[in-house]
Amino acid sequence: MRIEGIAVVTGGASGIGAACCRELSAAGAKVVVLDRELARAEAVAKEVGGYARRADVADEKATEACAAAIEAEIGPVEVLVNSAGIIQVPVRPTELSMSSYDDVIRVDQRGTYVACVAFGRHMLARRRGAIINIASVAGMRSMPLHAYGPAKAAVIATTECLAAEWGPAQVRVNAVSPGYTRTPALQAAIDKGERDPSSLAGNSALGRLVEPSEIAKVVTFLASPLASAITGANVPVDCGWLVAPSWHTYGGLRQPGNA
Repeated sequence: MRIEGIAVVTGGASGIGAACCRELSAAGAKVVVLDRELARAEAVAKEVGGYARRADVADEKATEACAAAIEAEIGPVEVLVNSAGIIQVPVRPTELSMSSYDDVIRVDQRGTYVACVAFGRHMLARRRGAIINIASVAGMRSMPLHAYGPAKAAVIATTECLAAEWGPAQVRVNAVSPGYTRTPALQAAIDKGERDPSSLAGNSALGRLVEPSEIAKVVTFLASPLASAITGANVPVDCGWLVAPSWHTYGGLRQPGNA
């Protein structure tokens, strides 16, 4: 699996984004690590032999300017991975401040759309490109994440809308929906007592958390020519979390019997 050209990863300085930078670089892409934390982006860029740029996807003008600068100074962007996002504490709606709600929607939902348009306009002009949006299983099921879940559902819907809009220009747009992934952000939530790791793992068919590198491999596949006929798809990478919870009605997942 080989990827030619420039790949931009938003939120590329940590977690799933950093894993995507490493995997895309290993596949041959020239990677631009885009993050609002420039020092951390530079560290990842140095590791993968790429470039670092600072931009906050919540800032439309800054993101547009950054996309234009990358096109002019580094070259045409063939792949965009939208991994920039923030998580939310699972509190009741009456305890979720509107400022927190707005932050999640602004970054996770609006920021994804802003980046798609900023980089997508150049892909449209060239009539080629691949965009992969990092959504979440939280956008596919009911959860006590009253900002994050709807924001990620919107990312999935946005992916489908843009895939249809830009398909005639040969720009592919897909989403990957990670399950509970062992990122620094999730680990911090576990350390604060906001998530129970045994519950997260135990509610998946494979009985474990997802590793960031496993998400990155699927992202890289969708960015590659091997996925040339795939657009508008949302691919869950969740260790079987989506299929397991309903089994608790019947006593939980069954251990394999003798062959």
